[in-house]
Amino acid sequence: MNMMKRLLLAVSVMLLCCTLPGLAVSGDKVLKMSTTTSTQASGLLDILLPEFAKDSGIVVKVIAKGTGAAIRDGIDGNVDIIFVHAKGREEKFVSDGYGTKRYPVMHNDFVILGPKTDPAGIKGCTAADEAMRKIAAASAVFVSRGDDSGTHTKEQALWKASGLPLEKGSQTIVKKGVEKQVSYERPSGDWYLSIGQGMGKALTFADEKQGYILADRGTYIKYKFGRDIPLELDVLCEGDAALANPYGIIPVNPAKHPHVKNDLAVQFATWITSARGQKLIGDYRLLGKQLFYPDAVQ
Repeated sequence: MNMMKRLLLAVSVMLLCCTLPGLAVSGDKVLKMSTTTSTQASGLLDILLPEFAKDSGIVVKVIAKGTGAAIRDGIDGNVDIIFVHAKGREEKFVSDGYGTKRYPVMHNDFVILGPKTDPAGIKGCTAADEAMRKIAAASAVFVSRGDDSGTHTKEQALWKASGLPLEKGSQTIVKKGVEKQVSYERPSGDWYLSIGQGMGKALTFADEKQGYILADRGTYIKYKFGRDIPLELDVLCEGDAALANPYGIIPVNPAKHPHVKNDLAVQFATWITSARGQKLIGDYRLLGKQLFYPDAVQ
């Protein structure tokens, strides 16, 4: 009889644990994050997120897309936090009240790639605006992602800095079966090809066309050195401060969207900018090459 009572008591405790909040595993410890395709493709998140889960018990669900679409997810309250690379747009996201604070996390850089033949003669250029002017002057093929990503935003800023006349407009692109209007400011001419695709597809297309393209260094390294058939394009312009590529992480503002898990978002932002998170970022290598450099002040 005593054994039966003990068994019933044990069953009762188990049932109670399953019903009391916080005592059972649930969706409460899942954080939704929109981030860029380049961050995910680099493999960095495969290192960071398991370590964060180990330290906090929080699982981060990643939604990878272009920076513009990731910011839109934050504006719409579809995610709890965004991790992107377009500093001006990030600061506007915060000033407009959609994010609580921008945490600087890390940086890498953009590079201008082109074919070995280099018809525009930009090899060795250390000024990105000069390289862009030369490409336009030669009417050399230039491939643009044209997808409202952080890379597309940077490319448009470089064209603006070049001083060339630009045309404004918009185009419809299709991402994962969904149509989207993307505004642009770009040079005119049939040498300029805007394809509305992510970094990997844009690199492949530029390689096929033997054209020029702006790329983040991490994706370039992966496609140049990490594939059986390597990219034939080379880095022809690098090192300009204008090619810096800082990444920031921003919790979505619960004042705009009360349902977001702000406590978990702040916990992740604090962790990734801590000494532990920053060391993991600085130590990460892809094919033996460092991709990201920590930016958080310790």
